[in-house]
Amino acid sequence: MAVQTVAVVIHDGVQALDVAGPVDVFAETNAFIALEDRYESLLVAADRDPVRASNGMRLLPDLSFADPLPEAAIVLVAGGPALPDAPSDAVMSDWLRAASERAALYGSICTGAFALGHAGLLDEHRVTTHWQNAQRLAALFPNAQVEHDRIHLRDGRLVTSAGVTAGIDLALSLVSERHGPAIALLVAKRLVVTAQRQGGQSQFSPFLTAPADETSPIARVQVHVMEYIRDRHTLRMLADGVGMSTRTLARLFVQETGITPHEFVERARVDAARNLLEGTGLALKAVAFDCGFGTADRMRAVFVQRLGISPAQYRASFRRE
Repeated sequence: MAVQTVAVVIHDGVQALDVAGPVDVFAETNAFIALEDRYESLLVAADRDPVRASNGMRLLPDLSFADPLPEAAIVLVAGGPALPDAPSDAVMSDWLRAASERAALYGSICTGAFALGHAGLLDEHRVTTHWQNAQRLAALFPNAQVEHDRIHLRDGRLVTSAGVTAGIDLALSLVSERHGPAIALLVAKRLVVTAQRQGGQSQFSPFLTAPADETSPIARVQVHVMEYIRDRHTLRMLADGVGMSTRTLARLFVQETGITPHEFVERARVDAARNLLEGTGLALKAVAFDCGFGTADRMRAVFVQRLGISPAQYRASFRRE
C-alpha cells in the first residue's frame, strides 16, 4: 500500500459535516496504520478563496480547480442544502469528469450526488443520497438507479452516501475495505460512532407524506387510518368511508400518493410504532397491539422487511443513556 490522497470538493453553501466527517475518519485512521499507508486530505474548490459553509463556517481550500491535482486515490464531492436546486456548474463538472477518470474511487457525500449527476457520472449506476432528496435526484437523472434507503453504496469505482453523517459511514466502509474491519472499529470507537450502522436511512425519515389536496377523499382516508391506527382497515372499509368503489379508491389513491392504500396503512403503522418505540417504554406486544399489527411477531416481520432491523434494535438505536 501507499499514501492515499483524498480530494474533497467544496463549494459555497457546502454542509460542513459532509466535509469534516469523512476527513476526520481518514485522519483518525492514520493513528492505527503505517506511516507509508497514511491518508492525506485536500480540499478543492473553484478558487482558493475561503468557502462559506451552510452553517456559516469558513473553509479554506488547498487547491483550486485550475491547480494540478496530485495523484488522488479518492475524489469526493461534498453536499450542501442548496445543491438539489442549483443549476449545473460547468467548471465543477469538467473538473469532476477529469478527476474521476484518474481516481481509484470517486463519489459523493449526501447531496453531492447532484454535482456528480450534472457531470454525467451517475448514469447507469446504483446510487444514493439524503432520503429527502432521493426522489428529486431520480427525476433529474433518470439514467441513474437511485436507491432511497441505503446509508452508503458502492457501484464499481463510484461511491455515494446518504445524508450528512452518513459520510462517516462511507469513509469507515472504505477504511474497512483497505485496512480491515478491526481498524475501522478502532476508528469508530475513537469517533464514538458505530462501525456499521444497522438498517437503512428510512429509520430516520418519515414514511408518510401529505396529499397535495388536504380536503380530498384520499386525505380523509389517510386521516382516518392514522386516527384509528389500531383498527382493521380493508380496502372495502376505506372505500365505504368516503363513498367510493374499491376500484376507484385504489386508482385515485395511487394517483395522488404514489402508493396503494394497503401500503399506506402499513407505513402508517410503522410510523406510529416508531414514535412509541422512540418515546415510551411500552412492551413490544403493547406497541404492536396499539399500532394495529396484532402481534409482536407480525410487527417484527414488517420492521425487518421495511427498515432492516427489529423493533428492539430500532428502540436501542434511539435509547438515551
